[in-house]
Amino acid sequence: MESSGSQDDQARFRSVVLPHLGDAYTLARWLTGNRTDAEDVVQEACLRAFRGIGGFAGVNARAWLLTIVRNAAFSWLGKNRPAALVMVDDLEAVEQQHAAHGAMEEDAGPRTPEAALIAKADAAQLERAIAELPVPFREALVLREVAGLDYREIAEATKVPIGTVMSRLARARQRLIAKLGTSEP
Repeated sequence: MESSGSQDDQARFRSVVLPHLGDAYTLARWLTGNRTDAEDVVQEACLRAFRGIGGFAGVNARAWLLTIVRNAAFSWLGKNRPAALVMVDDLEAVEQQHAAHGAMEEDAGPRTPEAALIAKADAAQLERAIAELPVPFREALVLREVAGLDYREIAEATKVPIGTVMSRLARARQRLIAKLGTSEP
């Protein structure tokens, strides 16, 4: 009987968790600041998700997994980094290229080297500005704008009221506008 239960858990894990691994990695990447640490966090989150798959209520798999990733990331950061180093300080080129390519592919004209350089610089500037946000603001912004969660899902994932989510997003956006609006290229 145990092997059939184990097989059920494995099948459920595959259907619930695996489709959202990309989002899990993206969130972990933003919270930890580098690829290797994000991989460690996602691995730990997957282990936690597998152990808890029996308790998954079946409502929103993505929000459930991202909550686990968030908790795993903060546990990992608490054990492996001093509090002063929790801010993201090194950014991933793949995310910059994805943002730059996505915007450029929609343009009708060919991509010039100058346009590519400007897009890369803009993406890098935006990512630096996001990385400088306080962790609660950055976390809310990444969950909303990168992971695509709605306010209710962010509130559930971060365990704060929806009003706090809205406030954090507004403040994060205000800080980004202030930072990017006054920055010189």
